[in-house]
Amino acid sequence: MYPARFRYEAPRSLDEALALLAEHGDEAKVLAGGQSLIPMVKLRFASPELLVDINNVPGLGYHREAASGVLEIGALCRHVDLEFSDVLGDLRPTMAAAAPLIADPIVRNRGTLVGSLCHADPQGDWASVMLALDGEVVAVSAAGRRVIPVTEFVTGPFQNALRPGELAVEARVPVPRGVPLGRYLKLERRVGDFATVGVAVAVETSDGTVTRAGIALTGVGANNIKAVDAERVLVGSTLDRATIAESARLAAEAAKPRTDHRGSEAYKRHVVRTFVERALHPRPAVAA
Repeated sequence: MYPARFRYEAPRSLDEALALLAEHGDEAKVLAGGQSLIPMVKLRFASPELLVDINNVPGLGYHREAASGVLEIGALCRHVDLEFSDVLGDLRPTMAAAAPLIADPIVRNRGTLVGSLCHADPQGDWASVMLALDGEVVAVSAAGRRVIPVTEFVTGPFQNALRPGELAVEARVPVPRGVPLGRYLKLERRVGDFATVGVAVAVETSDGTVTRAGIALTGVGANNIKAVDAERVLVGSTLDRATIAESARLAAEAAKPRTDHRGSEAYKRHVVRTFVERALHPRPAVAA
């Protein structure tokens, strides 16, 4: 199928891009990586009057640690940049674990984290990671700038909190205040497939006690799910087996899966529970 007719603009500055978005509002779509938007346009699930390609806008391809320790990820930072980043390291293990699991190498070479958040696919991996890490999205428009918590940014399946004329220019991840522990575990039918179940876990500890916990689920609901009760039970604990088991049970309870060709509702809940337990138990040491 061919896309409907649209106008194409490739602005060379942020101000020019914002002016186009202000003029056309909801009738414009932003193209960064295009790994989700182009198939939707081709299949006519989206029919924008204007496509604003921001790839020529300078200064948006970064990911960096600010002086405050906050991780800043620009709108044109590709998945592959994060996959091979030396910025994530031991400080952000959940992100480091997720980056190689995003789709396939072709998608990772062009797709962007910020674009994935804006697309708001319930099976998108980065939204769960950012929920677990209490991330934020920075949006700018001709009227100014605002910072939106990821908990408020994804408003529904394929829906986000951006207003007409706004452009998401950056995602932010706060600096860990304790020793970070985290993983992203994903069950997929084959490499590059959407998640049947994905679980993001990000925990911080001080003197062996959990001071902050984040758990979010992929592919088991109409949105990515932040398992708040499962997080709360961990805070103040020493990650003993009983507490981990209870957190895993509550995470499975928070899931809202549907039986489909990928598996039954009960099976998907079981995978959530297993993944949370696996992510929270310390990995055994490997003999030299």
